[in-house]
Parts: sequence; structure tokens; C-alpha cells
Amino acid sequence: MSVDEKTVRKVAKLARLAVPEERLAPMAGELNKILAWVEQLGELDIKNVEPMTSVAKMRLMRRADVVNDGNIADDLMKNAPNAIDNYFTVPKVVE
Repeated sequence: MSVDEKTVRKVAKLARLAVPEERLAPMAGELNKILAWVEQLGELDIKNVEPMTSVAKMRLMRRADVVNDGNIADDLMKNAPNAIDNYFTVPKVVE
């Protein structure tokens, strides 16, 4: 795939980037180099390579998926100016 100045101008417009005319040609060259490098990656044999999420082998810590109220309702209500039965109360704003 080859990128020309017209394509760079269109992508810049879609990305809402102000690219001066004198930068279009150098940017097209830079994008072509990047795309050539990406094409080289497609030539690699990765059939026996396991997908990974990190360079360090680790396992995510997981907590039990338990629904609870946090057991801190009383602490939360200490900051409430008005509260009834652990609910925040606010003045009526709609008649």
C-alpha cells in the first residue's frame, strides 16, 4: 500500500489536524515507511507463538464476584446533610 499527498491531506482532515502543504510530502514518506514495516511483520511465522498480554508471566488477581453493600453505609451517611434510612435526601426541585 502506498500513501500519497492526497491521502495524507484526507487523513489529516478526518483527524482534524492542521498539516501545512510543505509537510504533506515528507509525511507521506514517513507513513509509507511505517506501512512497509507493518507489512514486514506479516511475513513472520507466528504459528507456534502463544498470545500474551505482558512480557512478564503473571496472573491477574481476582476477587470473588459477590454482591454486597460495602458495609460502610454509616460512614457514608456521616457526610450527608440530610439522610433518611441510609438514603441521601434532597429538596424537591420539580413541582
